[in-house]
Amino acid sequence: METELEIPERLSWLRRTPFGRAWLAALPGRLADCVEQWGLRLTGPPFPYAFASLARPVELPDGTRAVLKLQLPDADSVHEATALACWAGDGAARLLAHDPGRRALLVERCDPGTQLHAVGRDGAPQVTLDEALDVVAGLLPRLWRPVGTPFTPLAEEAAGWSEQLPVRWERLGRPFERRLLDAALGRLAELVDTQGEQVLVNQDLHAGNILRATREPWLVIDPKPLAGEREFGVVAIVRGQELGHSPAAVRRRLDKLTGELGLDRERVLGWAIGHTLAWSMTDDVVFTEHAEIVRWLLDLA
Repeated sequence: METELEIPERLSWLRRTPFGRAWLAALPGRLADCVEQWGLRLTGPPFPYAFASLARPVELPDGTRAVLKLQLPDADSVHEATALACWAGDGAARLLAHDPGRRALLVERCDPGTQLHAVGRDGAPQVTLDEALDVVAGLLPRLWRPVGTPFTPLAEEAAGWSEQLPVRWERLGRPFERRLLDAALGRLAELVDTQGEQVLVNQDLHAGNILRATREPWLVIDPKPLAGEREFGVVAIVRGQELGHSPAAVRRRLDKLTGELGLDRERVLGWAIGHTLAWSMTDDVVFTEHAEIVRWLLDLA
């Protein structure tokens, strides 16, 4: 067993908070426990793109290639294993094992595992923007299963965002203009009680969480599930920076996905404004690029 655990650069933001530092310090022990529990062999360094978990390539005792994922114990990912089990490999990586006490998952390894937004050696995208959005539009209807308990309702989650947003905004020194806060709160208030059918939606379905695979051409990983209307289900792709970080790219994602999936554009836009700003702040950290995206979204209203 390795004596020093390599921490990917994308997890370095956790060193800014006491909670994050404590979680990072506990990772070596948790990793060792999972390796022993499931008889795993570590086969490589952590995947570099994980932002709120440590993900390692492993082999099971029978030689099956898999991924061991140690989650940051936040509320957003508490039902990740339940969502993967619900999908049962249909458009998403299969769940192989789960230890809820350690917040540890064993999941199917996607080979070759190329992210949807990846570029080739020549610096050009592996797929065009429209091809990538076609992949998303093909996967989402398969993932939108009617659900209820135990998934947190979007209405309940949105109520939490509305409560936390002004508190965090004040605590963090008003890091962006008040009009963004007012817009997000107003949109959330309008949307919560007028939703359509409640289905399994994913708060974090961006292009980095859709991987090239063998069993299917593309598979979804790393869900942050809620029970909510379909219009919320495209928000992470609309705001995500992986497929282009510009007003034009955001507009293209919004227009193409709402058109192809038959979604209400104004409701998607409203959820995107509210959710993006809600995810722009933790108790201790401000992600300024999220506020920038909210400004662009407001220009599309």
